[in-house]
Amino acid sequence: MKKDFGKLLSVILLSAIVVLTTYLSLVTYSKKGKEDIKMINIFGNKLLNKDIYMRFANIDQISVNDNINLNIIKKRIEEHPYIAKAEVKSDGRGNVDVRIKEKDIYAILLTKAEPFFVTSDFELLKIMEHTTYSDIPVISNFRLSEKPVPQKLYKTEDIIEAFKIIDAAKITDTDLAKRISEINLKNGGDVVLTFSGVNYPVVFGRGSESKKMIYKNVLTLIEQKLDQEKFESFKKSKH
Repeated sequence: MKKDFGKLLSVILLSAIVVLTTYLSLVTYSKKGKEDIKMINIFGNKLLNKDIYMRFANIDQISVNDNINLNIIKKRIEEHPYIAKAEVKSDGRGNVDVRIKEKDIYAILLTKAEPFFVTSDFELLKIMEHTTYSDIPVISNFRLSEKPVPQKLYKTEDIIEAFKIIDAAKITDTDLAKRISEINLKNGGDVVLTFSGVNYPVVFGRGSESKKMIYKNVLTLIEQKLDQEKFESFKKSKH
């Protein structure tokens, strides 16, 4: 009888140990990656204010609570259409740094309905309220192959042509690239470029973008040199 009681007690103790171990494992697993988050800082943002990104991800100061962990923060931030990726790090004391990389905006696609950002991967993005940007060329009068849809790829012959012009300008002269304000694709005709600070458009044609950009760059340098020589000559004539 005592022997049976001893076996029963052993079984009960073993079962209790198994239940307790399982419970502790589950609690530990559920808390993995969680901490008492007190402050979230966002770095690397240019297109939107960091507070707007935080409100989108529902991680602003009012919303920070015990149910948030680093993985959730990363996932929510990367759901924003402007974000390519996010790196989330904690100092272990409740301070979390989120370093974001926004998508590479190549141009603004001007449609009859509304303008869109076009990324370097040909993805269309809706331009959101309070977005700030500069030195981004507009692509206009392109041939429509299909209706532009946000967060879809729009890689057409005309858009590729415009991208080649932008790439060639960046390779030959970054300052010249920043001054391209519009690439008018003329619905399949000769491309016309408009530069900021220049009062007249430039008929650019199609094809051989790099050679044309190098030629344009050389002409610009010559014009600048001639203007400088005229200025120097003017100064000498006054003495």
